[in-house]
Amino acid sequence: TDVNAVKCASCYILNGLPQPTGKQTRFNSKIDRRLLADQEPLGVSLAMKTNSTLLIIYLASMVGQLSAAPLPALNPLVRVVDMNIGESAQVVLSDGTRVQVKVLGLKETRDTVCFAVRQAEVTVEVNGTQVKLVSATYHLPRKAAGVQIDCTITRGYNKNGSPSSWNLEKDVRLRLWPAKSPWIQPGTFIYPVKQKWFASYTQMANVPVYVDGGERPGKRSIYYHSGLDIGGSEGLVEVIAATDALVLSAGKSVLDGYGSETPVRPRYDVVYLLDSRGWFYRYSHLKEIDPKIVPGRVIKMGSPVGLLGKEGGSGGWSHLHFEIKSKQPSGKYGTEEGYAFLWESYQRQYQPALIAVARPHHLIWAGESITHDARKSWSKSGKIARYSWQFDDGTGAAGAQVERTYQQAGTYSEVLKITGPDGQVDYDFAVVQVIDQRQPGQLPPSVHPNYWPTSGIRVGTPVTFKVRTFRTTDGQEEWNFGDGSPTVTVKSDGNAVKHAPDGYAATKHQFKKPGHYIVRVERTNKAGLRGVGHLHIHVEP
Repeated sequence: TDVNAVKCASCYILNGLPQPTGKQTRFNSKIDRRLLADQEPLGVSLAMKTNSTLLIIYLASMVGQLSAAPLPALNPLVRVVDMNIGESAQVVLSDGTRVQVKVLGLKETRDTVCFAVRQAEVTVEVNGTQVKLVSATYHLPRKAAGVQIDCTITRGYNKNGSPSSWNLEKDVRLRLWPAKSPWIQPGTFIYPVKQKWFASYTQMANVPVYVDGGERPGKRSIYYHSGLDIGGSEGLVEVIAATDALVLSAGKSVLDGYGSETPVRPRYDVVYLLDSRGWFYRYSHLKEIDPKIVPGRVIKMGSPVGLLGKEGGSGGWSHLHFEIKSKQPSGKYGTEEGYAFLWESYQRQYQPALIAVARPHHLIWAGESITHDARKSWSKSGKIARYSWQFDDGTGAAGAQVERTYQQAGTYSEVLKITGPDGQVDYDFAVVQVIDQRQPGQLPPSVHPNYWPTSGIRVGTPVTFKVRTFRTTDGQEEWNFGDGSPTVTVKSDGNAVKHAPDGYAATKHQFKKPGHYIVRVERTNKAGLRGVGHLHIHVEP
């Protein structure tokens, strides 16, 4: 290929990558030539095979230097279809299998506090077999009638949410895979943070945001989270590239041609990457962006992207906002729900024996009842011997599902323990926000605890604990490390200044014996309402 013709921001990946938009398609002149490694003679080559294209993308600077970086084109394993109730469709899966799908019904359940959708249950018929699916909210694809299927979004979330996030124009969005297919190709996707699964709070798809105290009584627009929020310790948790990718933006610097007609929305704390599926990845709220993340550079899966933080529109709590955008059946870019991809990739990387799941959180009026549900928990062996619950009032219960009534306003963190057949254990926590309907403006505190490191902790390892309280500046946080040591008192700023570098209060602790520790932190406001949080610390032998 004549190099004089090579002025594109990326040699368009012929098997799926979207080409840049707009008239300007040359590389950003700010690309640092020192980062253009593996120099090759001027030229562009595309090594192509039938149905399996291997692209060698040459990145060009404004002075004509090129850098070679292989990026194999990938066809996603998932197939997506938007449907209305009563509609039927034939879907051709990634292995060529044809599946007949019909949507039979949709039931959306809203809370009585802010009228947010808390559960959307879709009834579908797959190859003549009736299946019930719960949309997102920590639910994984189900096996049924020779396929795997899930539902990522339903119409109700659009009514008082943000329709543009998903660009769903029908009643439901379904995704399908062959029965024995992985959800995403092995070796092409990894967990994007270097920390333990559920090490801190999370806000996964379709969950109303809550950690920063944002849920309030009354009808209003709800921020249903479309991406995936992974909480962690500010400035300590490393964020890495989930895939091999082309860097589209780093902070406010953007690769020419990737403007408003694409999902790229630059901000000082945000990185956008583009993989060879044609999927756009947003990494938000970064405290720092790695200096090697430069628009126009191709990076390897696992490359440092930056450090987890609370910048931008974080609400003041430290987390990574990780979101995938892809072309949807509507023809527009929308969220590609990524919880299943995180789940699958984490298991491949870290091989856990058990994963306890007590999420999502709950929001109710005092006097109302909820059902705590641990059925989304997982065991590698396929068996969970026991489900045990420990509640804030000192009582306990057994079973995968437990109904409980809350009479007193406050933010509760209920402890779930699951035990495997060989005695292994894991823990998770169910957050319950309870508001007094007689005093709806009197909101209980919400606390966000986190710790680092989250793995490899041994006797004597210094562990950093951080906490920030939301909805109050009254009082102080009190830590109980669950090991018999004296409690420790700290005071965060109560989210008075969202981006304050010292907004989280920090302390350090060392454990003297191996074991599983449930660490508790709480803060009380002047009305006597408490906010409680928990962490599970595993100290290895």
